[in-house]
Amino acid sequence: MTPSDPHRPGPDTLAGTAATHTPEGQTSTEPPIPPTLPQPRAQQVGYAVLGLGELTLDELLPAYATAGRSRLAAVVSDDHDKAVQSALAYGLSEADAYSYDTFEALAGRDDVQAVYIVLPNTLHREYTERAARIGKHVLCEKPLAGSVEDAEAMVRACRGAGVYLMTAYRCQYTPVHWRARDLVQSGELGAVKLIHAVNVQVEPDEGQWRLRRDLAGGGSLLDVGLYCINTVRFLLGTEPLEVTARTHSTPGDPRFTEVEESVSFQLAFPGGVLVSCSCSYGAAHARTLDVYGAQGRLSLDPAFDYTDLRLRVHTPDTITEHRLKESDQFTLEIDHFSRCIQERRGPFTPGEEGLQDERIMAAIYQSAREGRPVPLDEHPGRDVFRGAPPERPLMERA
Repeated sequence: MTPSDPHRPGPDTLAGTAATHTPEGQTSTEPPIPPTLPQPRAQQVGYAVLGLGELTLDELLPAYATAGRSRLAAVVSDDHDKAVQSALAYGLSEADAYSYDTFEALAGRDDVQAVYIVLPNTLHREYTERAARIGKHVLCEKPLAGSVEDAEAMVRACRGAGVYLMTAYRCQYTPVHWRARDLVQSGELGAVKLIHAVNVQVEPDEGQWRLRRDLAGGGSLLDVGLYCINTVRFLLGTEPLEVTARTHSTPGDPRFTEVEESVSFQLAFPGGVLVSCSCSYGAAHARTLDVYGAQGRLSLDPAFDYTDLRLRVHTPDTITEHRLKESDQFTLEIDHFSRCIQERRGPFTPGEEGLQDERIMAAIYQSAREGRPVPLDEHPGRDVFRGAPPERPLMERA
């Protein structure tokens, strides 16, 4: 699932620009890219959204209203009244509201081609397998599952059923993160030496599902620490070779009797790139990422929020702020999956991408338990777990 306390959307009048501040105060800008029209509704991919929690109500259902290739076709919840109210609020009928017991009835809905699973982590496997059995493509919230075993089963189920499985890694679909990736991989910073990433927030309610191991599968690592791992892998395009980690939970704190509070971990990447990450459920909100190269530094602050992402590049002579018109991150990822379904090609963040992160997180937990570095399987090459990239011009349009 996604963090519970992102910055809320605010006014944004910036087109796609990069402002360079020199000692003389000079600036340079890049022109915006014009918008495109949405597809006719009958051509759009229809989705059933499973789970009507805060993320779904506040972010996902509104995202369909701005999508160009995707439309909301049904909702699924164990709360009948909420399901009906949500369906009606978005122009659907009471018949488009399903329960988890009636989920399989979607098999007869030709206008529903995909499901978006927004449930507690350990339920992802069950509903992915159920969706695959009725021939529906699956977009699944992160983390892909609560364990490596479950993630592997999800990938197998979708492969066997001939449907696509995509991990909902929204940060791999934003113009800001793609600009950061371009800067890292172009060599503009020189050889990358160090990366520091932090994702921390306070989870105040010990009764919520994220703090229950049977529903979450783990604590801050699976929820917010995953952003650090996945975004660094995306920026570099390569896979880590070794992990070292420690965990800590405040003694006597009732929130952390089942899952960990904080994790500090290090990842060693090819080429000598050393990555240090920290995540916590007990520290005040901060989401930052810094890349240190031989010739400059890149900073994202905030790095993982839904809006107001800020990208700067620091060199000895200049500080350049890259300003890009923001689009809804969930709309971008949903429309990418829809395009892949329409064009019959694998998504950029398939199930295998989520599975790789599950394996890395399992190694982090192992390192913390055993107090030693844990080697990872080597995967030479670039983007070895990713599929077709999103269409960049569409992604960067205002």
